[in-house]
Amino acid sequence: MKFSRLIILALAALALGACGGKDEGQSAPAAADAAADEITVSDAELAGNPFLEEWDTPFGVPPFSRIEDGHYMPAIKKGILEMRAEIDAIVDNPEAPTFENTIIAMETAGELLTRVARTFGNITGTETNDELRALESQIYPMLTRENNAINFNEALYERVKAVYDQRESLGLGEQEARLLELVHRGFVRSGASLPPDVKEQVAAINEEMSALTTKFSQNLLLETKAFTLELKTDEEVAGLSDDFKAAIWNEDKQAWVVGLNRSSYETFMVQSENRELREKLFNAYRLRATSGERDNGPLAIKVAQLRAKRAELMGYDSHAHYILEYNMARTPQGAEDFLLRVWRPGLAQAKQERADMQEMMGDVTFEGHDWWHYAEKLRKQRYDLDENATKPYFALENVRDGAFTMATKLFGITFDEADVEGWNPVVVSFDVKDENGEHLGLFMTDMYARDSKRGGAWMSTYRATSNINGERIRPLVTNNLNLPKPPEGEPTLMRFSEVETLFHEFGHGLHGIMTQMDYPTFSGVDGPRDYTEFPAQILEHWTSEPEMLELYARHYETGEVIPQELVERLLLARNHNQGFATTEYVAASLLDLRWHMLSSEEAAAITDARAFEKSVLEGYGLIPEIEPRYRSNYFAHIFSSSTGYSSGYYAYLWSEILDADGFDAFKQAENIWDPEIAGRLKKWVYEAGGLMEADELYRRFRGQDPSIEPLLEGRGFATEESPDT
Repeated sequence: MKFSRLIILALAALALGACGGKDEGQSAPAAADAAADEITVSDAELAGNPFLEEWDTPFGVPPFSRIEDGHYMPAIKKGILEMRAEIDAIVDNPEAPTFENTIIAMETAGELLTRVARTFGNITGTETNDELRALESQIYPMLTRENNAINFNEALYERVKAVYDQRESLGLGEQEARLLELVHRGFVRSGASLPPDVKEQVAAINEEMSALTTKFSQNLLLETKAFTLELKTDEEVAGLSDDFKAAIWNEDKQAWVVGLNRSSYETFMVQSENRELREKLFNAYRLRATSGERDNGPLAIKVAQLRAKRAELMGYDSHAHYILEYNMARTPQGAEDFLLRVWRPGLAQAKQERADMQEMMGDVTFEGHDWWHYAEKLRKQRYDLDENATKPYFALENVRDGAFTMATKLFGITFDEADVEGWNPVVVSFDVKDENGEHLGLFMTDMYARDSKRGGAWMSTYRATSNINGERIRPLVTNNLNLPKPPEGEPTLMRFSEVETLFHEFGHGLHGIMTQMDYPTFSGVDGPRDYTEFPAQILEHWTSEPEMLELYARHYETGEVIPQELVERLLLARNHNQGFATTEYVAASLLDLRWHMLSSEEAAAITDARAFEKSVLEGYGLIPEIEPRYRSNYFAHIFSSSTGYSSGYYAYLWSEILDADGFDAFKQAENIWDPEIAGRLKKWVYEAGGLMEADELYRRFRGQDPSIEPLLEGRGFATEESPDT
């Protein structure tokens, strides 16, 4: 139901530092006996509150300049009270349960609360402050308890079950049948049929977890923002490019300042000739939230323990078994077996990369903080490819316009810049229209890092799509990156990996914008984690295609298309350092699985997060020079929200099976714009939301099950290994 999805979205907005979207119909079980808060809110508290007004803004965007921090809590309370009344009306309806008076009524409940919570969840990710952080600690547990009361409302569940039990005789359309299936599934997976005493235990677990995951997220943000390197001498900035130095110059401090934002971190680690400073930044990044009052280790342990206990109460072997039940991998063993097929060749290649860089360094012992820098040196040596030579061809505006052109050529949609107030002056918005000129949605972009914004890159929505009872509502979709902002008047030049990230998040954005589903429960970005990355990742393949590069890779000063010989070197170097990239990612994925494959008894025995992490990674043979992409203390994907990517961080790689196999269809057609294939991709992926189970949607697009071979080939790995190994 919409409200369950709303709570997950709001909580997940705290944490999903890589990508956004909805948890896939597996809302965390919640409170048992409708023991929601006693809530009152006066007319005086609501006076002048913009959330209670009709928004006559362009496209119905929130009136950002009028919304104050103090408006959120009263509006949340009002929204909860309205939603309670709507749920009570459903339960107290004297008529027999029907699809309309129960399922549709639930789907449309909570309109005000949805509006407020979506805005709050987005703003706390991009414009946070001390007051908003304090509100998070109050609002999210409150929303969790409210979700609890609904999920365990026995009378409500009985009405849903009554409709579900007669589903075969209702004559429902395809979308209506799917909605009924998902609403019923959500109740069952939330524990609606559990005994009362077990519901109470689950409720207590869920409420405690809400507070813990919020604290984890806040600790990480504060730790990330707390560290900076101030560089004042030529020796300290040796090797740094002029555009990077311009982006990190701090006029007040009269110094170049580097923090732990991932984009700045990677650029410094690649470019800096100062080994001592690279080591200092490396350690600051990997040791975030590992000590003192913001140590996230105990929080990670407790969250894992609570998840394991909850899974046990729900009748599952582990949290991973619960989460993966409806994922494409199906079981933890299925996910682990898949990861190990890629881990083995990736780790072998990483060891060879380490040996090559050690040879380059001579007698100096190669260490983890050397990897980025010497990998770049090796790339220059082998491929005569300097990142600084390619960046002038990847100006942000050109890259963005290239993504738009790609979408137009594939799907017939267009983008016109719109004069819309954003949450920050850097926000640029676009009116997206279909091939007939009809409005599809508003696309709002926020590309730059700042202290008030969490790290990473993600897609989110301020408003979802719906088309119920003739009221057509189109989405408000956002894309967020964290590029260093250049000085006024200077271009934003991107590394090629950042270009791929922009296309990736754009893919999520299209999944949200293009949806033709009528019901918010499964419109837009919907499905299991190991599927929802597919619509994002497949678009990354276009970035390096010569026909695509001609469209967007133009020198920011001369307009010259990137030279063919530079493109050839770029393509030759595509798999450079792939051993490292694969190993650090799969290490994090395996760590996630191992945290969540623990039984309740096993989880209770964990007392030291680092010791557990070290044991797991050494058991898989991780070499000491490579850190997992995320260590437990800053693994926001899995520990910063109720569910997030827990047991599902492997999804990016699983989705790579789909995107590699899917793009292979275009390559086999020898036309990256093939209209027939693009038409199927549009219909069965970008427009279809969660209309069917993910594997069936993929088969409708591709005409076959995916093969792992294009993934392995794309990473430069051998494909002889059999599925059993």
